[in-house]
Amino acid sequence: MIRSLVTGLALAGLACVAHAADGDVAAGRQKAAACAVCHGPLGLATLPDAPNLAGQSAIYLAAQLKAYRGGSRQHEVMTLMAKPLSDMDIDNLAAWYSSLKVQVQPVP
Repeated sequence: MIRSLVTGLALAGLACVAHAADGDVAAGRQKAAACAVCHGPLGLATLPDAPNLAGQSAIYLAAQLKAYRGGSRQHEVMTLMAKPLSDMDIDNLAAWYSSLKVQVQPVP
């Protein structure tokens, strides 16, 4: 019974991974134009209270946008921005931002 439960949860998790990876990077880049004011044109925030989105996991990004859209995560601006997004819009945005690569360097 426990093995079946664990297997079921693992398969559900894989389905979520596959779904989040279904996004169209080019469509997400186009849709992200509205996000650039706060999150920058390449996902590097331009405002001090906005997070960098470049390089984030598609699964994480999609989950956060759906939480804003559904109201379980609150932020005055993000709730308004996420409300009209379809699941496909969210997958596309997640694909775009997760496709961006971020490099870090230690300070000498």
